[in-house]
Amino acid sequence: MFKKFTTADKLLFLAAILSLVFSEILYFQGEKIEGNFVGLWVPSILAFGIYLKLINNSKDD
Repeated sequence: MFKKFTTADKLLFLAAILSLVFSEILYFQGEKIEGNFVGLWVPSILAFGIYLKLINNSKDD
């Protein structure tokens, strides 16, 4: 499954996972507002990765 991923895909996926983990750490340490703010980065990072994939696919056509 991961053979289709490029280096950029892996880095964006890692960034999304790290921001999720960091968000949970902040939230459970009592920094609820900061945890929610960092947690909002996850879908933004994943959406940016999807955007990059779409741009690459349209260049190949």
